[in-house]
Amino acid sequence: MQDITDLSALALSAAIAERRLDCRTVMAAYLSRIEAVNPRINAIVSLRPAEALLAEAEEADRALAAGNYRGWLHGMPFAVKDLSEARGILCSFGSANYADFVPDYDDIHVERIRAAGAIIIGKTNAPEMGLGSHSYNPVFGVTRNPYDRTKSAGGSSGGAAAGLAARILPVADGSDMMGSLRNPAAFNNVVGFRPSFGRIPSLGSELFLGQLAVNGPMGRSVADVAALLATQAGHDPRDPLSLRDEDLSLDGSRDLSGARIGWLGDFGGYLPFEPGVLELCRASLDVFRRLGCSVEDVPPGFDMARLWQVWRTLRHFLVSGGQAADYADPKRRARMKPEMIWEIEHGHDLTGAEIYAASLGRSDWHRHVAGLFETYDFLILPAAQVFPFDAELDWPKAIDGRTMDTYHRWMEVVIGPTLAGLPVAAMPAGFGANGLPAGIQIIGRARGDRDVLAAAAAYERATDWLARYPEF
Repeated sequence: MQDITDLSALALSAAIAERRLDCRTVMAAYLSRIEAVNPRINAIVSLRPAEALLAEAEEADRALAAGNYRGWLHGMPFAVKDLSEARGILCSFGSANYADFVPDYDDIHVERIRAAGAIIIGKTNAPEMGLGSHSYNPVFGVTRNPYDRTKSAGGSSGGAAAGLAARILPVADGSDMMGSLRNPAAFNNVVGFRPSFGRIPSLGSELFLGQLAVNGPMGRSVADVAALLATQAGHDPRDPLSLRDEDLSLDGSRDLSGARIGWLGDFGGYLPFEPGVLELCRASLDVFRRLGCSVEDVPPGFDMARLWQVWRTLRHFLVSGGQAADYADPKRRARMKPEMIWEIEHGHDLTGAEIYAASLGRSDWHRHVAGLFETYDFLILPAAQVFPFDAELDWPKAIDGRTMDTYHRWMEVVIGPTLAGLPVAAMPAGFGANGLPAGIQIIGRARGDRDVLAAAAAYERATDWLARYPEF
């Protein structure tokens, strides 16, 4: 049964479709693994009763026997990130204010995952309301890193990434505003993919102005991630900014020879890094060179301090608007984390002119990055500025002697792709001398999701980091 949980999602899917494995056996194997491992890392929360899950797996077997194959996720266990709604399962958003919220509907991408045959077993842990790249909250506690359980699993998709690394999930969904698919992928030596804005539709309450956060896939391989992306993606009229349907199938044999790679690094010394992280990520550039790519350092060419101010303004604006009703209620406000209150109160202080100026700054950044893609096919950045840190911390207060002046400043490296709305694959960069993982961001042109995944697959074939996983 251990061998079942070691299978890639696509290999598991094929084994079920070809009747080499039955769904009940698969579910039993995963439930056994979850029972043994999850208490040590706290990746899966709100786990449904085993009896109900096994019964659903048996029903999936009967459907398959009758010729009713629902899709590539048929009968496979799936846990949804606890920032997305899944019908009939607690959706706490990691907040005491929503500790009893059970939706009677699925978010669009969850609806599609369920329609593809997945059995929703529960949720994956996340920080309170998704704020901060460390998955702890007052409802379920902290998620720990499978490579070192004294360390953070990152966030906000920390439960998803840790669950993948620990082999208690075959594939997972996540979301990303400020690196929430990228940071935990780096911290847990798995693959995360932030798609182009609009690629995956959502029922988010703000459909027009909220253009920073996206849903996306995570997995143990690029092929698994591409398969889940194809399931989640596609236009839906309920999301007016969702992109049209297009072919997202993985070109798994793409030849990268001749591709031009731009290394952004630390933006000319602007960003601090924990010793060892930048060096490890820079060393991964040799993989691209071996693949026949040209690699060049890219000077910043943009006022990165201005970009940070743009980011802060737009994030304050969106968070404060989205949480205004809870903040207005003193009882609910008292249950909010300090970082949430800080975001809201700064948002309340903004003027319309300041928000408009930030939007202009974002536009300038988009034009700057578009110019870079006239020279380069892909841009590379580290996926985090630190290695996984002490799980008991709320967030790193300093990096290499430089004080972090906000709770999220230590993840500044991820804001550029978000503000430009670009597709990004977070891929492993290896392990530091401390035995902890690090990762890079492979950034592509606007709406070039398929090209980014093809590049990530070529990179994956040239490395063996994803074959290394923690033991329990």
